[in-house]
Amino acid sequence: MDEARAALAAIPALAGYSGPLERLGGLTNMVYRAGNVCLRIPGKGTEEYINRANEAVAAREAAKAGVSPEVVYADPASGRMATRFIAGAETMSPEKFKARPGSPARAGEAFRKLHASGALFPFRFELFAMIDDYLKVLSTKDVALPAGYHDVVREAGTVRTALAAHAIPLAACHCDPLCENFLDTGERMWIVDWEYSGMNDPLWDLGDLSVEGRFDAVQDEELMRAYFGGEARPAERGRVVIYKAMCDLLWTLWGLIQLANNNPVDDFRAYADGRFARCKALMETKEFSRHLAAIRKG
Repeated sequence: MDEARAALAAIPALAGYSGPLERLGGLTNMVYRAGNVCLRIPGKGTEEYINRANEAVAAREAAKAGVSPEVVYADPASGRMATRFIAGAETMSPEKFKARPGSPARAGEAFRKLHASGALFPFRFELFAMIDDYLKVLSTKDVALPAGYHDVVREAGTVRTALAAHAIPLAACHCDPLCENFLDTGERMWIVDWEYSGMNDPLWDLGDLSVEGRFDAVQDEELMRAYFGGEARPAERGRVVIYKAMCDLLWTLWGLIQLANNNPVDDFRAYADGRFARCKALMETKEFSRHLAAIRKG
């Protein structure tokens, strides 16, 4: 709390705040509510793989698009950021996405609004380049990759080829749609935390949210129908499924970086191994091959 008070005192618009502080969630950062503002203090080691200047631009652009709270303050040097608190909103979880009627649809509508906004984010979220970058970070750490990781990356080359054969226009994407990054009022879904955002294939966001939220087939259908305004085409549905595996392939490495940085909030060895096992299991299914064929067909 002392660090949070000091951070608030250093922000001109918030320096006079002396009210209560409430610690909120966060896997890698410390987040506090201070009245009608949320203060984010970056976690240890995040500067190795997050560009805070890019994040600040994306957060402001997402706010202009109407899907994210107003940015009150952002300092790329320290990584500290303050945004407006959304009153009456529930921080989502896999359980809440199941329990709150219409929430997958509201998430789909928020994605559609973001992706269609014309916003331009500074970073290009490129899956295989990010895998290479994370592997470089891990090469300096004393952490073992899951057995067979490089073999699966090589196998994913067929995915890369299929996606490139029928590339779709890049859009401003969140790229890290953890359930906890969604705030639901029951009428509107807000999205927060733009650390990993960038210009990307927009269907990454749908596939990744489905994985993070542990969506079932009914929830997937609700998400896609809201996003596409009706039935998804086979190639569109295929991209969503393919990205379910690819996000696990990438975030496996993210988990290992957290492990190397001694992040205490989770068992990141189990997190990384679990994500990699889920990626392999999906890639070995007939369903995966069928969706890959649909993408190749276009």
